[in-house]
Amino acid sequence: MRERVRNGLVLLALGAGGCASAPPPQAAFPASSEVAPAPRVGLALGGGGARGFAEIGVLRVLEQEKIPIHLVVGTSVGSLVGALYADSGRVLDAEFHALDVQEEDLFDVRALAIFSGGFVKGERLRRFVNAHVKARNIEDMAVPYAAVATDLRTGAPVVFSRGPVAEAVHASCAIPGVFVPVQVGEVTLVDGGVVEPVPVAVARRLGADVVIAVAIPAAIPPTAPRSPLGIAYHAVAIMAAEIGRLKARDADVVIEPRVGDVAYNDFSQKKRLIEAGEDAARAALPAIRAALAGRGGSRP
Repeated sequence: MRERVRNGLVLLALGAGGCASAPPPQAAFPASSEVAPAPRVGLALGGGGARGFAEIGVLRVLEQEKIPIHLVVGTSVGSLVGALYADSGRVLDAEFHALDVQEEDLFDVRALAIFSGGFVKGERLRRFVNAHVKARNIEDMAVPYAAVATDLRTGAPVVFSRGPVAEAVHASCAIPGVFVPVQVGEVTLVDGGVVEPVPVAVARRLGADVVIAVAIPAAIPPTAPRSPLGIAYHAVAIMAAEIGRLKARDADVVIEPRVGDVAYNDFSQKKRLIEAGEDAARAALPAIRAALAGRGGSRP
């Protein structure tokens, strides 16, 4: 009996010693298998006059396909479309307001007089933004947003990521020779498309890991312009579109809606423009998913 008790105590001692020296249990998942955070997706919306409403179609597809948008940066009409979307983060709201837009909502009564020396003041554009965007300041928007304008003196891009939404959109849309330049403090501002027709670099600077760019092509008129002003305007539009195309290459994905046959001031074809944006976005979905899987950021 004593022998059995002694043997039992020895086994208990060995068992206790074994527990004390056993290695701690391993974690269920090693640190190396942790899931990386999702990439921040930035949308860079270019200019293009009325043709820019194709960007609504792009936004519609991205929302339908549950492609997240963490940042919107717009130039010229892209700043307006971007503001309509970023205000609530819902495409339906942006589309509803965009379909309401008419040429007279954006251009002052004297807009047509530009051909005889008149100017667009931009007051109607500001009123439209204030009437259709609930957030008065950019920092109050549902989706982080920025608008790009150009410092007329230095040619440097000026990025509005805080402050009044209407002022930012007005400055970004102030087409040289059409709109009166916008004065903000000591700085004179014109359309952001002068230096950033498709603001990919700005989206990256503001923290986007993956940038989806929407580049709107220049309009292709049925016949070549004949008047000196018409020739000059169309030549500048072509140049801006080509610069935009080059800058858009730095994006992870470039979407180019086929809307070149629509004039910059033709607001009667918005539904068709939206459909063209949808078609282009759907064609780009494989590239978008591949960029998200690869997390982007590999381009300069």
